[in-house]
Amino acid sequence: MTMTTLATYATKPEDTRGRIHREIEDPSRNPFQRDRDRIIHSSAFRRLEYKTQVFVNHEGDLFRTRLTHSLEVAQIGRALARTLRLNEDLVEAISLAHDLGHTPFGHAGQDALNACMREKIPQAGGFEHNLQSLRVVDELEERYASFNGLNLSFETREGILKHCSISHAHMLGEVARRFINRTQPSLEAQLANLADEIAYNNHDVDDGLRSGLITVEQLLSVELFANHYQNVCNLYQNVSEKRLVSETIRRIINALIVDLAQNTALNIKTFQIETLKDVYNAPMLVAFSTPIRKQANELKRFLMENLYRHYKVMRMSGKAKRIIVDLYSAFLEDPRLLPKDYRVQDELKQARSIADYIAGMTDRYAIKEHKRLFLI
Repeated sequence: MTMTTLATYATKPEDTRGRIHREIEDPSRNPFQRDRDRIIHSSAFRRLEYKTQVFVNHEGDLFRTRLTHSLEVAQIGRALARTLRLNEDLVEAISLAHDLGHTPFGHAGQDALNACMREKIPQAGGFEHNLQSLRVVDELEERYASFNGLNLSFETREGILKHCSISHAHMLGEVARRFINRTQPSLEAQLANLADEIAYNNHDVDDGLRSGLITVEQLLSVELFANHYQNVCNLYQNVSEKRLVSETIRRIINALIVDLAQNTALNIKTFQIETLKDVYNAPMLVAFSTPIRKQANELKRFLMENLYRHYKVMRMSGKAKRIIVDLYSAFLEDPRLLPKDYRVQDELKQARSIADYIAGMTDRYAIKEHKRLFLI
């Protein structure tokens, strides 16, 4: 088996900027492979199995969860990295870790937790799952005797941090420096971000159709879906609707991957990128072509209007928000209700500790905790 030679502008493991806590390097794994393994073995990664993607965990066994989504992002990311001769191990590590800080109940849970913190303790800084993912790997995981967190390499941590306010960037230090300097992250980090978009858009279509909340007839108004669905129907006239849909989604994913790889390669050539420093100082290089970007945005708008805002999803989101608000309010009013490890004396630290506790819950644990507190 031949190994792909990394491009000159790829992130090299031997050039890593290191870890927060110095460790002896592993003789059999490079730093990014070691990061990946630490992420997979973390408690936060296992909990993703029972955290909402779109549908709450108990609504069906075949819907995506944060765990299956992260695995799908990693697969798409690795395929793209291989094509562009980027570092597959780094892309995989970032992809697997990008949702570690997500709350139970998906974005509804995040929005509720953020609103609670900003309303009740505004000086605590609110809640954002991307920042929480970094906090998980830097502070909250408790697996090692010598340090808190997973002590991941700088490059993986930088890739996890997809967006950040200037005020937060100043607090986070070097890992968030690019937001202050207005520079770009590595190509591997950029790629993982777009792999995430490819995965969740297409797999949300799959889950939405499986649930019956959206239909093929509705999706035919979306150019990206309609074009591929019609081609599939013309080629396969005697197969089930289920297979037609699966084949269509497979082709859409492939088309997006091919376009992203080709357009990114063109951008690298156009801006004469030769080194990692060139990547940092260039515009965002990993991007779809303009026509495909337009089609992908149309699909995103469709999902927002027809799936994420479907009344049945909104009803469940409303219940989820109520659970988060009730839990946060109860714990803030009486921290003695918290497990001992989450009780602290300082008011701001206590507010953040409550957020850490709730964000670490799975869907079903949050529901059980709510019942324990509010039902006799």
